[in-house]
Formats: sequence, C-alpha cells, structure tokens
Amino acid sequence: MARIRVGRVGEQIKKELSMIFLSEFKDPRLGFVTVTGVEVTNDLSQAKVYLSVLGTEDQKEATLKALGKGSGFLRSELGRRVRLRQTPELIFKFDSSVEYGSKIEAILQKINNGETNV
Repeated sequence: MARIRVGRVGEQIKKELSMIFLSEFKDPRLGFVTVTGVEVTNDLSQAKVYLSVLGTEDQKEATLKALGKGSGFLRSELGRRVRLRQTPELIFKFDSSVEYGSKIEAILQKINNGETNV
C-alpha cells in the first residue's frame, strides 16, 4: 500500500514542478527543461527529479546551477501545492535517455537511407 502512495506522490510532484517551471520560476539561466521523472524515497524525505534539458553542455550546467540556487523557492512552492507533512528535499539529475533515443533514431535513419559509414 505504501508503494502506491509513494508513486502517486512522485507523479504529483512531477506535475507540479512542471507547472512551476512554466509559470513561476523565472531565471534567465533556465533553459528548455522537461521533468521526465521523479523518484521519491519511502519516507518521502527526498525526491530525485530527473530532467531533460535542450541545449549545449554549458546551457545544461547553467540550468543545473539555476535549479540549485532556486531549490528553496521550488521546495516552498511545492509545499504549498502538495499537502504533505514534510516537503521532500529536491535532488536534480539529468536524464540522458532523450538524447540517447535521438542518437539511435539518427543512426537508424542513416541505415534506412543506405549509408554505409554509421
């Protein structure tokens, strides 16, 4: 029963953080960010937020710094939107699966076009 609640809380955090990034978190260093997943610990004390950022490596690092600086604001805003006894600590990590998928897509496209040097 507890795993179901943890999953629901994770999905709610994902949804709310996406909305906060769109409307309220105004930092010029923040790039095009997509929240791809959230893993919450069983005691709801920490939440690993997986992000996909569009841009160069420098833009990704700037985005991570901006999120690190604004984590207090994000956590307090999340606490207002999601009713929990304790708002989880947010840990931001990059999710490279989108980039990996597009790389595989490009390789498959080359194979379909008949190119030999893949």
